[in-house]
Amino acid sequence: MNAVRNLVARPWRLVAEAAALLTAAVVAFPLYWMVLGAFRPAGEIESGAPRPWTLAPSLDSFRRVFGQQEFGRYALNSLLVAGAVVIASGLIAFLAATAVTRFRFRFRTTLLIMFLVAQMVPVEALTIPLFFLMRDAGQLNTLESLILPHIAFSLPFAIWMLRGFVKAVPEALEEAAYLDGASRTRFLWQILFPLVLPGLVATSVFSFISAWNDFLFAKSFIISDTSQSTLPMALLVFFRPDDPDWGGVMAGSTLMTIPVLVFFVLVQRRLVSGLGGAVKD
Repeated sequence: MNAVRNLVARPWRLVAEAAALLTAAVVAFPLYWMVLGAFRPAGEIESGAPRPWTLAPSLDSFRRVFGQQEFGRYALNSLLVAGAVVIASGLIAFLAATAVTRFRFRFRTTLLIMFLVAQMVPVEALTIPLFFLMRDAGQLNTLESLILPHIAFSLPFAIWMLRGFVKAVPEALEEAAYLDGASRTRFLWQILFPLVLPGLVATSVFSFISAWNDFLFAKSFIISDTSQSTLPMALLVFFRPDDPDWGGVMAGSTLMTIPVLVFFVLVQRRLVSGLGGAVKD
């Protein structure tokens, strides 16, 4: 019977694997086309009959990108913004998730519902109010004007996700720690924090990508001081109205993708367990 079941299930398994490979190819093709465009010579990029390969790879596009005097500055600004958002949103979300999970207080359910409502509001709808808020606070043309909104938009998702991790930690473990003489602070940072670390890694990936790839806030809040711009703004240099430099755009986009891939490689093990969301007793 098992052999018959395996024979029946095998065709469906092959279909599922083929569908997964096809989906992966469709998702990965834009990334491949971007990298290909970065290495193509100018003649092939401007050709009216593009081919999905190149026989004469060139580094000219990368030279033009690195030739931009402020490119290093933009990269550093992006790292500062993304790093600050990841660290601040992770710590605040961890403390907030612990509070709404372990403590009982009035309006706790209302607060959780507000987190969900905040996730439903489009970022574009809040850009103009945020602009006036940053202007009145004197934060325009500063990195703080990029860091603070991203922290605010990252927190609802991070709190909701970490709430499940904190809730999965048995209360008996907390009681045992208190009986052994551990203070609340010690339990929080030495016991609970390592257990929810996979969830923190998972939320940090989304926070990092959102802050790293941000163009809307950078375009809206960095108006005159270009020294405070980030990497997405650097790509505008290659968008000339009469003659856009698509090779430079593709090379710059490829370079922007590398830190994200490195970040994924560094946290991939904890990311898998974090997305699984399982904390065992």
